[in-house]
Amino acid sequence: MNIIVAITGASGAIYSRQVLDLLIASTEVEHVALIMSSHAEEVIQQEGVTLPDDPRIVTYSNDDMWSSVASGSACWDAMVVVPASMGTVARIASGVSRTLIERAADVMLKERRRLIVVVREAPYSLIHLRNMTTLSEAGAIIMPASPAFYLGTETIDELCLRLSERVVELTGLAISHPRWGDR
Repeated sequence: MNIIVAITGASGAIYSRQVLDLLIASTEVEHVALIMSSHAEEVIQQEGVTLPDDPRIVTYSNDDMWSSVASGSACWDAMVVVPASMGTVARIASGVSRTLIERAADVMLKERRRLIVVVREAPYSLIHLRNMTTLSEAGAIIMPASPAFYLGTETIDELCLRLSERVVELTGLAISHPRWGDR
């Protein structure tokens, strides 16, 4: 599989790192396109997160509209926006494609490919809810960055990892992870 990972300026860089770690741990993943907004880089640094380095991860500039991720004729199977700021959600929902992140998400929707949007905001305003509804109606999967507490995790990293595993699973990859009732 070829998967796009977009990181926006919302808090939650741990999820980005974990999703990338899980993707490169999978033998099914051939390529990962990584796109970061300018604010994402600031948040990653502020939160002290280091993203993995792997030859299958190719980083694209968020203003590179000539990259393959901007085209529906390219072979990208799924896209994860993790974490997704509400500004990015709004622009994708309204069809604005001024950056590569927004254009790649637009391509996923128009080509009927998997788009998983891991929203990181609380509380939601009516505008946020309407934008997420629009994306869901267009075929995106909305995954709030709300970890489950029932799996008996002991650390924040483990708690976040359970959510990251679900996100990767939503791309269509089969991964092994703890599930409800596995105790």
